[in-house]
Amino acid sequence: METSSLREKIEEEIGKTQLLITEYKELTQPIEPDCAIGRVSRMDAINNKSVTESALRSAEQKLKSLERVLSLYGTPEFGRCIRCKALIPIGRILFRPESLTCVNCAS
Repeated sequence: METSSLREKIEEEIGKTQLLITEYKELTQPIEPDCAIGRVSRMDAINNKSVTESALRSAEQKLKSLERVLSLYGTPEFGRCIRCKALIPIGRILFRPESLTCVNCAS
């Protein structure tokens, strides 16, 4: 696989993640106390908000990792594990472009 298509894959993943973050931010808006929903529905909405906030934090972390990987693109460190400095298999980079570690160091 060409490295230019690898860069495109990373940039595509950044775009998808940015869209997810925008969507999650909209879903985590405060729940108005004067909304005409019942107590159980309000509790369910609060629980869903907590789950969405967790997904938002994960997406923001993924975006930071993707941006770091993209900043390494074209350097000798690109595609190398940040811990052991071994080459990260191309399959892992394609499957999880935000990976900064090899499978052994990620475990």
